[in-house]
Amino acid sequence: MTHANREIVLRFLAQPIDVNFGGKVHGGSVMKWLDQAGYVCATTWSGKYCVTAFVGDMNFHQPIHVGELIEVRAKIIHTGRTSMHILIELHTSSPMQGELLKALRCMMVFVAVDKDGHAIATPAWQPTSEEDIALENYAVTIMELRRTNQKALDQLGT
Repeated sequence: MTHANREIVLRFLAQPIDVNFGGKVHGGSVMKWLDQAGYVCATTWSGKYCVTAFVGDMNFHQPIHVGELIEVRAKIIHTGRTSMHILIELHTSSPMQGELLKALRCMMVFVAVDKDGHAIATPAWQPTSEEDIALENYAVTIMELRRTNQKALDQLGT
């Protein structure tokens, strides 16, 4: 796989339909955008239909306003046998100003599946730069934390 297959960028305007009762873009709309970007990134990388398996470590940095330009960047930062960990950043700007500001960051995990919905293998990705190695380490750390949290929840019986 080439570097170009690892990253995607979506751009569009926040619509009036995306607004919440506080006059800002609704979190549900933002999550839909993240999922769409993650899906495109995962399916482009794997060449397979993919499903969302995890969304986490979501950090909002600023509100998003209707009419702003939205740029969602998604890139593979770790691959397992059937899974792809994707770092997603959402940036916004006024179309008249042009300076993109980070509004949100999260990590999502997608799994490639066959026509029956069973997990199937995906191409491996190997980091080469220092930044990519650090991002993969971040993904592995989050994965280990998820396992620890799940064990704790299992012991509580929830």
